[in-house]
Amino acid sequence: MIVSFESERWILRPFNGVFFTVFALFLLLLIGASLLLRGKSERTRVNVLTGACLVTLVGFFVYKYRLSFDMEYRVANAAMGGFNWWGELPLNLCNINMILIPIAVRRNSRPLKSFCFFAGALGALMALMMPSAGFSGYSILMPRMVGFFFTHFMVFIEALAIVTFGLYRPTFRDMPMTLVAILLISIAVFGISMLLRVTGLFDKANYFFSVETEGNPVLELFHSWLPYPYLYLLPCYLVLCPYMALITLGFYLADRAKNKTTV
Repeated sequence: MIVSFESERWILRPFNGVFFTVFALFLLLLIGASLLLRGKSERTRVNVLTGACLVTLVGFFVYKYRLSFDMEYRVANAAMGGFNWWGELPLNLCNINMILIPIAVRRNSRPLKSFCFFAGALGALMALMMPSAGFSGYSILMPRMVGFFFTHFMVFIEALAIVTFGLYRPTFRDMPMTLVAILLISIAVFGISMLLRVTGLFDKANYFFSVETEGNPVLELFHSWLPYPYLYLLPCYLVLCPYMALITLGFYLADRAKNKTTV
């Protein structure tokens, strides 16, 4: 029996059956790895997470290499310059964490770990729910779909693994330095985008969506308030602060309940 990979059963769109199936498989991978590493040394847990990020990074560049030959992708993204290696570097909010997570856990940097946990997971989740042109409505078995969703699902669970592996637990004291880290990293990435544009290496460079909104409805709203490159990202803190505080509150309440039961 011949199976058509173009049949509806393989088509992936945000929130359809294929999407939730793949999501569940990666969550099971995270749960399984977390259980297997319970009781292992911190060094082992750090090495496993670092190794996972390196595998994801290698997979990222393999996927981008295949993408460079994908004419359908070039057509779908013609408005943003098609494929250009200077525009495909791991410098977006989601995939930059493949580089930052190993640094954060090996240096035991709480601001960086907090950035990766909060911003990394959120960035990857947003990319999965609102994929860019060419990554929704196609068979999950297409090379570019495998590459895109493997990379983003891996970054998502790697960000969560910082906590589930017992390498970090959010506290309210972390929030100020985390916000500073987000600010400094975003400014640095904006600077790289502008440098690529000014030098002509890629005149559509837009890492972190820091120069153009690309039609994102939330950023379009913020741009109507502050119609200037990068500055329109500042209202994002109106979302980031409550988001971080709410999740941190969950950990605080869980720890408090745990302490009461052990007394």
